Amino acid sequence: MAVAVRGGRGSSIGGGSGAGSTFRNFFSYRVFVSAMFTLLFLATLSVLFSSHPSHHDDDDSVILTSGNAYVQRTFLALNSDPLKTRVDMIYRQANDHIALVNAYAAYARNLKLEISKQLKMFDDLANNFAELQLKPNYRNALFESDGPIDEDVLRQFEKEVKDKIKVARSMIGESKESYDNQLKIQKLKDTIFAVNELLVKAKKNGAFTSLIAAKSTPKSLHCVAMRLMEERIAHPDNYVDEDPKPEFEDPTLYHYTIFSDNVIAVSVVVNSAVKNAKEPWKHVFHVVTDKMNVAAMKVWFKMRPVEGGAHVEIKSVEDFPFLNSSYVPVLRQLESANLQKFYFENSAENATKDVNNMKFRNPKYLSMLNHLRFYLPEMYPKLHRILFLDDDVVVQKDLTALWRIDMDGKVNGAVETCFGSFHRFAQYMNFSHPLIREKFNPKACAWAFGMNIFDLDAWRREKCTEQYHYWQNLNEDRTLWMLGTLPPGLMTFYSTTKSLDKSWHVLGLGFNPSISMDEINNAAVIHFNGNMKPWLDIAMNQYKHLWTKYVDSDMIFVQMCNFGM
Repeated sequence: MAVAVRGGRGSSIGGGSGAGSTFRNFFSYRVFVSAMFTLLFLATLSVLFSSHPSHHDDDDSVILTSGNAYVQRTFLALNSDPLKTRVDMIYRQANDHIALVNAYAAYARNLKLEISKQLKMFDDLANNFAELQLKPNYRNALFESDGPIDEDVLRQFEKEVKDKIKVARSMIGESKESYDNQLKIQKLKDTIFAVNELLVKAKKNGAFTSLIAAKSTPKSLHCVAMRLMEERIAHPDNYVDEDPKPEFEDPTLYHYTIFSDNVIAVSVVVNSAVKNAKEPWKHVFHVVTDKMNVAAMKVWFKMRPVEGGAHVEIKSVEDFPFLNSSYVPVLRQLESANLQKFYFENSAENATKDVNNMKFRNPKYLSMLNHLRFYLPEMYPKLHRILFLDDDVVVQKDLTALWRIDMDGKVNGAVETCFGSFHRFAQYMNFSHPLIREKFNPKACAWAFGMNIFDLDAWRREKCTEQYHYWQNLNEDRTLWMLGTLPPGLMTFYSTTKSLDKSWHVLGLGFNPSISMDEINNAAVIHFNGNMKPWLDIAMNQYKHLWTKYVDSDMIFVQMCNFGM
């Protein structure tokens, strides 16, 4: 394939700088012409694809023949002869292809012109070398003289030859890329490598900024919490703690537990569960938060009592004195200097080194709120069953059937998440570790935290909390799994989990845009797991309304803080 080198019109090959400039002008001209013909080609395609077949009548159509045919049709053509319509379609297709052929012909003529210019440039350069030797002063003094050679003439001849060699090398060097396929391939590889480096860097930066957006507290959410605290301080007599209700320990009722520091998210979970419950007065919600947000939680549910007579208990982690560093491995590990360095020193720099493991550097994975789920029998010693709900779920149906499921002696009732080779144990644990390889099957199916029915009596019998402590203590150096609560959950309840029907719990609304609405509508609980939480600006719009319809928009502080819905 011949490709033109740089050149220009009216160039003088005899001069080095002039030839180089002309050479560059030629290539600029070629790029301009190529761009123009590319636009012509695209315009032609636009004509082809924008044409719609329609009928025409001889009296109502006008055919203009100025190169290409233009056919104007009217609605009267609906009653025309079908054969005429067929002729019209064939005629139009032929003219469309004539336009396409003309476009390619024009490009071919232009390419031929460029190649001829290139050929003339190299011919002129070769002729200039030959003409230099035929100059009378050089021929007489250097090539045909029998006497001594004039050094000044030789020096002048050498200078002119070197100037022309410089121009020749420049032209050959710039055109070599067009003719040398190996050089083209190497340059393409270099370009791909450079672009890939930029892509990796962009992915790292994008993942890190996405993580910041996902894990930061929105201004409106923080505003609501602060307004609730202000209300508590301004009117302390209205929010005196009441004595525990007997319903909080009544095992005949339906008990839920929610661990969160997000007051609006908790209210959505409670509201959605109550509004879809057949007998809301039989439902008890145990909400546990941190010390900073417990007052705000209490004020919210005092100002906005739950409908239907449902019961809400608000506690902080500190209300359970057995949760201390001498008993809880996570709290003890938080005191480790190595772990603090992993999480809190140069976190931004460390996080961007590995996009895949960036999320595991979030300190929330060592938050006690995330690990409370492993202490349910001790937190609620008088209960037999309890339903654990994450704060990013929405309840869409009555859930009381979960308390009547036959657990077959199992501890944990959960929806499995594996399909094909995805979401197997091998994805969550380090099976190169001999202990993991010995105890677990890498192909075992994983399940989801977020909606779990726990048989607390079976839990106590199987001593699951002790199992959790065993594995958590072994993983202080993060060699068994990369933190989080799902891997130790999979290990703790490895042989004591009962699989529930998938319609109980549909996941992925915080990261997967392709979940079908039929699947969502049939689900008892939908889960916004992932970074795109429904209370964030980065939430997926096609799912967000499923959450916002349960937000208490009449609450005065939600309005004052402009909580986005």
